[in-house]
Order: sequence, then C-alpha cells, then structure tokens
Amino acid sequence: MPTFNYKNTAISYTLSGRGPAIVLLHGFLENQSIWHFHAVNLSFLHTVITIDLLGHGQSECLGYIHTMEENAAMVIELLKHLEIEKAHFVGHSMGGYVVLAIADLMPQWVKSLVLLNSTALPDSEERQQNRNRAIQLIKKDCPTYISMCIHNLFSEKARSHFTAAIEQLKVEALQTPVQGIIASLEGMKIRKDRVFILKEKNYKKLVILGQNDSVLPIEEQKKSLKNTFTKMVVLEGGHVSLIENKLELLDALVLFFNEP
Repeated sequence: MPTFNYKNTAISYTLSGRGPAIVLLHGFLENQSIWHFHAVNLSFLHTVITIDLLGHGQSECLGYIHTMEENAAMVIELLKHLEIEKAHFVGHSMGGYVVLAIADLMPQWVKSLVLLNSTALPDSEERQQNRNRAIQLIKKDCPTYISMCIHNLFSEKARSHFTAAIEQLKVEALQTPVQGIIASLEGMKIRKDRVFILKEKNYKKLVILGQNDSVLPIEEQKKSLKNTFTKMVVLEGGHVSLIENKLELLDALVLFFNEP
C-alpha cells in the first residue's frame, strides 16, 4: 500500500475508483482493511480513499496522545497530497470523531458526513474513567485487553454468527502497537462535544446506529440527534455494522450518496 509522509510519520492509505471522493475512516483497534468490501463497491462510481489512522494498521505513531484534531489534520494533508479538494467523509466509531473534527476545523473540505456507530457527544466522566482503567490494563496485558474489548463489541448471537470475522478483527487489532492504542484512548478521552455540527444545515449528514449497540446505547444517541438536521438510520446489529450489517450498510451509504 502507498504511504504518505505527515510530520515525518508514515501514513498508509489506499486510493481506488473514479468520481466524487469518499474518505472512509476506521475505528479504534481497526485498520483500513475493515472497509475493503464497502470500498470496492463504492469505487464503481466514486474515488475512494481509505486511511490507517495514527498508530493503527501500517501508519506510525506520532507522539503519545493522538487527538482527533491531529488525525483530522493528517487526513486533510493527505487529501492535499492527492489533489482532492472536497470529499464525502464516513467514520466508524473513533473514525467518526475524526470526521467531526474535520467538519469543525476544516468545513470547506466536507461535501457530506456519515457517522457510523459513532457519536458527536463527548466522553462522560464514567467513560473517561473506564478509558483510564483500560490504559492501566493495556500496560500490564495488552493481548487480554484487546480480546476483551473486541469480544464486548458483539452480542452473544453475533459472536456465534460472525466467529471468523471477529477472530480476524482480533488478529488485526493485535498488530496495533501499545503506544498507538494508548495514544488513541488518550485522544478520545479529551475529544470535544460536537453535537452543534449536526445542527448546521450546510451539507447532508447521516448517523447510522446499531439497535443493540452496547457501546453507544441507542436511546441516548437518538436523544442527542433531536432538533438536528441529521438523518438517522438504525440497523439491527451492534457496534460493528461493517461486519454485522455489511449489505444493509452498503445500501444505506449508496442511497445517501445518490440523494440530492
């Protein structure tokens, strides 16, 4: 895969297709390969860019706190490098936080945005404490943390139905360096409340939620979307619609991008 130099840090990405640009950003402990199925299918009518975020996949770490804003700046620098002036942005979980940072700090780059199993709300105090506990566990036993973390993303039914895909997700996650994992947790912990982005009428916005998401309880997310100019789609699965609702997710994205 090609790489791009950002602040003396190698960033891995893919570029495929022709047409209006779509940037697909993965979540925490994932890498750009999780988007493969959707990237291939979207690339028939679009230029599709997937990127390994800082400290994930084949992208190197940049310090010890990977803020959403730093990831956002990296993504935009890559688009400049590729001579792409504007794009549709889709972010899964942590990738959604990066998309919101782009929309906040560099709105001129955004044609539309999609938050997938993600939220514009900041971390609650409880969530911040959970991240602190996670960091301590990672320092002692990172493989156990990764196994637990990914296991908890899926319901018991999903774990039995998508066994191979979940195991592959664990294999990929185990390749993430400890520094990258902790830096991302530190960055997510201090991310801003960006619900205001969803209340603006400047371009199309879509939030795709999982009905049984254990990470982002759906009622809380629905409440945060009230009085916004953001369309909502609810899929049957949990926090990883890329695996649990692969075809339904593709349909939702294609429909959204084809709407005026």
